[in-house]
Amino acid sequence: MGVNLNQAEFVRAAARPADFLRDGRPQVVFAGRSNVGKSSVINRLLGRKNLARVGSAPGKTSQINYFFVSGKFYLVDLPGYGYAKVSKQERARWGRLMEAWFADASLMTLGVLVVDARHSPTQDDRTMSDFFQASGKPYVVAANKLDKVKKSQVQTNLERVAQALALPAAVPVIPFSAEKGDGREALLGRILAHVEEGESHAVCES
Repeated sequence: MGVNLNQAEFVRAAARPADFLRDGRPQVVFAGRSNVGKSSVINRLLGRKNLARVGSAPGKTSQINYFFVSGKFYLVDLPGYGYAKVSKQERARWGRLMEAWFADASLMTLGVLVVDARHSPTQDDRTMSDFFQASGKPYVVAANKLDKVKKSQVQTNLERVAQALALPAAVPVIPFSAEKGDGREALLGRILAHVEEGESHAVCES
């Protein structure tokens, strides 16, 4: 397939449904709480330091950001959720944007929910997991900040994440460290296999 991760660029920020990209290419969608390190996970996957902005204050990304990778697929960064200092008006706008996003079955082809490996998922995490499950599309959970968890606690924490989110057996929880790079190959492998499968389907249909 020949995906070149060095060929990754920011292409669009969507603040309303009319701005959503609908060109038929795979869209790998990242969601997570505003302080969970979602942008750092994307940067680690792409081997870049600051392609996805890492804000000094959480809750700053209020739009859906698209990154075009190797001319083949999009990494889509959804706005972070659950930040207490965001106004009710902003939360409502975020909610409407997410509802519009998930209501369009032609958009997401693979979901990645980023959670904190140190803690049990929040109610907001469970709500986002429900969004992914209801979409009927494949998704995975990346348990970030693995480097801050004692090795003896890793398996217990991963099992707690799966249980709290009521994950189907087909949805893996991938231990990940954006800081150290642990789990990069496992998550990247899932993404690239998904993109390759999408290309195969496109060839068969053409």
